[in-house]
Amino acid sequence: MKEDEVFYIGRLGKHHGVKGEITFFYEDDVFDRVNTDYVVLKIEGIFVPFFIESYRFQNEEMAYIKFEDIDTLEEACDLTGYSVFFPKKLAEAIGEAPSKAELSNYQLIDNHTGQSIGTIKGIDDSTTNILFKVETPQGKDILVPAAEDFIKSINPDEHIIRINLPDGLLDL
Repeated sequence: MKEDEVFYIGRLGKHHGVKGEITFFYEDDVFDRVNTDYVVLKIEGIFVPFFIESYRFQNEEMAYIKFEDIDTLEEACDLTGYSVFFPKKLAEAIGEAPSKAELSNYQLIDNHTGQSIGTIKGIDDSTTNILFKVETPQGKDILVPAAEDFIKSINPDEHIIRINLPDGLLDL
């Protein structure tokens, strides 16, 4: 698998118990919404599928996950800290609007001018006002409001979001 075929959904924490279960801090529950039996871990720069034996939610940000063939405390500890990804093609198959995590690497286009504002590199949802973390074509990092009132359209096939921003907002 290649990096452009997956998107980040969380990271693995420490082991839970002694039978291979691992704490999973997730930002997107797509693994629960899509009928799939695996997620992808990035191990030493390589994307490796890991088949899910079971999982159970602890709260809205954490689950305990058990992978096939990971049956001991030691094996679970070896996975601590790895990033967890999900295949884009599986997420797109469910026909829902893209999740926040899936929007990474979408192009943000000013709907008025047709000009590229930049590439979405992440989402800041630490406050009530959700913001796109955007890298401009000039390499500058900016924050752009992700308010529904501003978003004109989302094209998941082309990975483009068209947005109507108030005049002067990008000049701040």
